[in-house]
Amino acid sequence: MLSNQSSLTFKKLMSLINDNPLNGTTKIKYVRHKDNREFCDLFEDALSNINNLEEYQRIQSRNVFKGLDYIISFLGTEKKKALFWGVFKVKNETYNSDNLYEYDLEEMPQFNEFKFRLVVDWGDATLAWHQHYTSDKNILEIYPVGGLDKFPGYEYVNLSWKQLTQVLEKEVWRTALQNQKAVYLITDTSNGKKYVGSAYAKTMLLNRWGNYAKNRHGGNIQLEQIPKEHIEKNFRYSILDIFKSTTDDNIILHRESWWKNILLSRHAEFGYNSN
Repeated sequence: MLSNQSSLTFKKLMSLINDNPLNGTTKIKYVRHKDNREFCDLFEDALSNINNLEEYQRIQSRNVFKGLDYIISFLGTEKKKALFWGVFKVKNETYNSDNLYEYDLEEMPQFNEFKFRLVVDWGDATLAWHQHYTSDKNILEIYPVGGLDKFPGYEYVNLSWKQLTQVLEKEVWRTALQNQKAVYLITDTSNGKKYVGSAYAKTMLLNRWGNYAKNRHGGNIQLEQIPKEHIEKNFRYSILDIFKSTTDDNIILHRESWWKNILLSRHAEFGYNSN
């Protein structure tokens, strides 16, 4: 679950950390990394291969970390938001034969508690991806510990397609989704269109979502017409209603129809449901 931390700022939080190396210097910069990929792809790649992200930060075309003792690194998300990565000590720099600057960076373990959990408002100057540590930044959210390794509760499930494929391999998620009937929602973030589906009878939610992970469209007529690459990039999966396995299938079907009416997902302008 996300919690609103609007009254807390980044510097205030840093002041609460024991043995904080930032207290002894002013040679510090905020850094906000953002490339041309969607944020979910950048973030998921960071979690699966942290070495790639470290290399991405370590080599720069300009000497942006010159004279610094520390950099405070974030990953850029949508609009002005930034997700905290960590604090790195700048040990030394070299200029290589490819006309690139290489930095020897050491991550400070004192800040691991908030790694990939803390979201701040970067401010209006989002084009300035590196800034001196003179201003403060408001904390917008703090994610719960554990990420995808823990099941957050049915009402908090909100997964990209790639995340869906990952959680279906985790025992805690499989246990939570098996033997559960449900009405679920698929949202196309590129246009806001929605698909309402249900899992009942022998399929249950685990098997139903397993089909989406495997073939992207799950056998749904309109979804079959959408390129797999579009689904992988733009689709998100959540749960509208959850039911125990003994619930009468007619109840699930009635709720599915109700949600389709509420979300207008049978209308081409708003959704992908054919019936």
